[in-house]
Amino acid sequence: MITFINEYVNRHLKSIEMIGVLMRIGSFSLVSWLGPSSPFFIVWILNTLDAVILSWCAILKKDMAYTFLNVFWIFVGIVGIFRAGNFFH
Repeated sequence: MITFINEYVNRHLKSIEMIGVLMRIGSFSLVSWLGPSSPFFIVWILNTLDAVILSWCAILKKDMAYTFLNVFWIFVGIVGIFRAGNFFH
């Protein structure tokens, strides 16, 4: 199954990366425009999903710097999801 997904991502790499980048731009733009009234839980979910997408692409491209950066954002996103969802304080 993972091989199939990797093959699909490799075939559509530029499009999938662009989707991830647009998701990231969209989530940060939403926070910039709405400020404190932003739906932070949704923003953090989108930000974490785009980090997963961009990490996967970076891993397949063997781009260590962007892999590190986006895997870091996955962990930041998980913390953000838990904080925005008031799962811990």
